[in-house]
Amino acid sequence: MTWDNQPPVLPPRPPTPPTPAGTWEPPVPPTWGSGGPGVPVPPAPPVPPVSTPAPWGGAPTPPPERGATPSGPRRSNSFLRVVVATVVVVGLFGLGFGIRSLVDGNTTTIIRSSAGSGQVTTTAVTIDPGSEPIAYVAATVSPSVVQIETTNGVGSGVAYDTDLFITNAHVVGTASTVTVRDSEGTAVKGQVLGADTGTDIAVIRAIGLAAPAAKLATAKPNVGQIAVAVGSPYGLEQTVTSGIVSAVNRPLPNQRSFVINMIQTDAPINPGNSGGALANRNGEIMGINSSIYSETGENTGIGFAIPISTAKRVADQLVAGKTVARAGLGLSGPSSTPSGSAGAYVQSVTGGGAADKAGIESGDLIVAIDGVPVRSFDELRGMASGYSPGDKVVVEVNRDGKILEVEVTLGTLN
Repeated sequence: MTWDNQPPVLPPRPPTPPTPAGTWEPPVPPTWGSGGPGVPVPPAPPVPPVSTPAPWGGAPTPPPERGATPSGPRRSNSFLRVVVATVVVVGLFGLGFGIRSLVDGNTTTIIRSSAGSGQVTTTAVTIDPGSEPIAYVAATVSPSVVQIETTNGVGSGVAYDTDLFITNAHVVGTASTVTVRDSEGTAVKGQVLGADTGTDIAVIRAIGLAAPAAKLATAKPNVGQIAVAVGSPYGLEQTVTSGIVSAVNRPLPNQRSFVINMIQTDAPINPGNSGGALANRNGEIMGINSSIYSETGENTGIGFAIPISTAKRVADQLVAGKTVARAGLGLSGPSSTPSGSAGAYVQSVTGGGAADKAGIESGDLIVAIDGVPVRSFDELRGMASGYSPGDKVVVEVNRDGKILEVEVTLGTLN
C-alpha cells in the first residue's frame, strides 16, 4: 500500500516482532462450480446475456477460522479475475450479538447485556421504525437467522417454525447433518430433513437454539419497497445490508431447467449469504436469498431471493416427508409471442392436461393468472412454481381479441 504523501522520516526503531501464529485472514470465496461431493458441477458458462442470467452455481463460502485475531483485510485479486460473467451462489447468516428484541407498540427496545468483573450491566436502546427502519428490521429479524456450517463451507438459515430452519439446497448439498449456530454463538448438530434442488430449498431440524420463528410476509412485495438482507458476506459474520426490491416475478431457470419467479434486489449480497433472510420494513421475511448476477463474482446490485410463499410451501412438503410436486398447466409455447404482444403464447396443449380440460386452445394468449399480469411464457412457467398440483387458478386468455376468464385446476408437471 502506498500513500500520496509520505510521512516524515523517523529515527530507527527496534524491529517489530513477527505476527503471532493464528493471525486471521479473510476467507477466499469459492469459484464457480466448486460444488461438494455428490453435487453436480456445471462447466463454466460463456458470458451470458444480461436478460437471461443463470442463477445457480458454486458452493457456500468456506468458513473463516474462529478465535483468531484480525490483522486487517486483504483481498485476492486473482480470485476476482477467475469468475467472469457468472452467477455466484451466495449465503447469509444473521445479525445477533446476543440481542433480544422486545416489541412494544411502534418501537423496539433492544436489551444489550455485558458481563465483566462478576457484574452484569444492561442498557436499553429504543428504535423507532419510522426514523430508523433498517435498524428496526435488523433487531427484529437477526435472532431468527442462523449460521449453517458444512464440510464444504458456510451458509445460513431462517427459523420458520419451532426447531425448523429454511435454507438453500446448495448450502446443505448432500449432507445429512450440519452444524447450526444461533446469533448468540450456541452451536448444535442439525438434521437435514430434505432438500429440493428444483427450487433450491432445504429444511433442517436443530434443537436447543435461541432462535425464535421469524414472521413470514403474507403480502407480495412491491417494486421500490425497502429490502433488508441479514448475513455474512465473505465470512464477515453478523452483517446487515439494505436496498430496495428492484423487480418481482423475475423468471430465472436453474440447473434443472426449473423456472422460479424470483424477487430481485439491490441489497448487497455476496458469497457467504446463501439461505438467509430478505426482509421488508416490518421485519417480515419476504424471501430467501439464493443467488446474484455478477461479472466479477462480487455483488453488482443484482441479487435474487426465492419468494417466501414458494419457500414455505416446499419446506412444508419436505418436513412431511413428501416429494415436492410441480404444478403445471399442460401446455407449451415460445419465449416470445409471434405478434410481439405481452403475454404467454400457447403453441400446443397437452391432451387431457389441465389446460385442455379447462378449454384453453392453441393460439390463445395468456395475459394474467389470478389477476397478475403475464408478460412472457417464461414468466408463466415461473408463476407455476408458486402453486401446487390441485390448486385452482383463474387464467385470463386473449382469444381473437376477446378476453376470456377460464378456471383451471392445475395438474402435475412431469
